[in-house]
Amino acid sequence: MGEDNVLNTPPFYTTKDAETGTLSRRLFRNYHVMHVALRLVCLSASLASVLVMITAKEKSTMSLYGFDIPVYSKWSFSDSFDYLVGVSAAAGVHSLLQLLMTSRMLLRKSSIISSKKHAWLLFASDQVFAYAMMSCGSAASGVTNLNRTGIKHSSLPNFCKPLHSFCDRVAVSIAFAFFGCFLLAMSSVLDVVWLSAY
Repeated sequence: MGEDNVLNTPPFYTTKDAETGTLSRRLFRNYHVMHVALRLVCLSASLASVLVMITAKEKSTMSLYGFDIPVYSKWSFSDSFDYLVGVSAAAGVHSLLQLLMTSRMLLRKSSIISSKKHAWLLFASDQVFAYAMMSCGSAASGVTNLNRTGIKHSSLPNFCKPLHSFCDRVAVSIAFAFFGCFLLAMSSVLDVVWLSAY
């Protein structure tokens, strides 16, 4: 009986190995959930940034040296705002593609990252889009700040007083862009966690 028990015992398999396997599956599951959630929220933030910006336009009048001057502002009048719309749209497409690929892998009940090369590619692309979102948000913020404060030691007025709705929409769009940058940075952190664990 003793010999039978020895022969029926799986070789090189211990309780510690079982615990490690369970922990690994939990980590994979948690990673998948966080990855999908980040992609979904990042897609939403990017789309919101684009939609709010492209609806930013307003007509009004402003007083300058006692004269009422009609003013009209639209997001496409600024290269910085064009830059923000373009980068946010690209980041949204990136998030959508990653979300579709992730969903496909989950339906197959396989890991959403097939290899370390795939993980490095995701890490690099997330970093590129995160820095691009930070860049476009910073560029748009400079223009918005100028519109709100005017130029010191000159007669250039605060354009956001008569165009407050336009400036508010631009500010919301920029906020979504920075939020998208944060989400892409968090996705990069998840990529690093996966690379360090596997």
